[in-house]
Amino acid sequence: MTSSTFRWAMAAMAAGLAVWCGPGCTKSADTTSGTPAPRTIRIGMVAKSETNDVFQAAHQGALDAAAEALKNYGVKVDIVWRTPTEEDAQKQAQYISSLANEKVDGMTVSCTDARILTPAINDAVDKGIPVVCFDSDAPDSKRLCDYGTADFEYGGIIIAELAKVMNDQGTIAMLAGNPGGTNIQHRVDGAKAELLKHPNMKLVSNASNGIIHHEENPEKAVEAIKGAMAANPGQIQGWAILGGWPLWTSNALDWPPGTVKVVCGDALPKQLPYLTDGHAQLLLAQDCYGWGYKTVNILLDKIVKNVNPSASMIPSVPTKVTKDGNKANGEVSVADFSSYWDKWLKK
Repeated sequence: MTSSTFRWAMAAMAAGLAVWCGPGCTKSADTTSGTPAPRTIRIGMVAKSETNDVFQAAHQGALDAAAEALKNYGVKVDIVWRTPTEEDAQKQAQYISSLANEKVDGMTVSCTDARILTPAINDAVDKGIPVVCFDSDAPDSKRLCDYGTADFEYGGIIIAELAKVMNDQGTIAMLAGNPGGTNIQHRVDGAKAELLKHPNMKLVSNASNGIIHHEENPEKAVEAIKGAMAANPGQIQGWAILGGWPLWTSNALDWPPGTVKVVCGDALPKQLPYLTDGHAQLLLAQDCYGWGYKTVNILLDKIVKNVNPSASMIPSVPTKVTKDGNKANGEVSVADFSSYWDKWLKK
């Protein structure tokens, strides 16, 4: 074989190998077009509990942000959901460590106990993984930022809205969850500060000074309300409920609709009937869908564009939900808000 013939044969063989790559070998359509396949980014999501609707909504928000990422950022995104069935800070810390060891590209976390989660978050950041908090922050950690409710302002809004439906006068009580929760402490402080602006409204005088704390579950919350009403017969004309706890169950408010005014935090599906039947006048919904949607986009800004968030704490805007809604007052009706939940809780 001449040298020219040999060179021709080798070239032909190379061309054949370029076309045939063996059994089980697949070729990307992007390779043939000369366009590289988009990068895939994995984002771990560690919420407080799978059984809470607000975190199901947050998960859906994250999935929706991931679905838009190819158009908005030119990347594909996988959401790696690692959340305990019930609140368990130790499990959350284990999940964060596991995700860090798997070398995900970023994480979004809601902290059941910031003290327990902070070391795991710091370890992930030290490994080059940006972490964003939502709903419940770890402010002393190395997390990139927190997106969630500005609790001082949230407590103030609940009182301001209760003042409106009570014509700015009357005696009220405040249901305030776990006294050890930093977010609850801030809500109480905000509510008390706002109450000072309404001199014809006051907290009921009793051993708790009108601020009733309880374990944060529906049964204990209902028990606390009934106990306060029984201990102060005919005195409490309004309730400022700083979280949705009692309205997560049926028949929580044991009085004729409208005789005692109620403004309550959160607006989960189980709470909405209290607006419809007139037991509650307003619910103040947190941006639980945005906890997922917004934080995934914050992470993508950092990972893809190397753009940092505008602040270390980014407050979300709560939504006022009333029976009929009043757009002029920034309110959403029960019917419209129910349709949001139909989308957020789709399986």
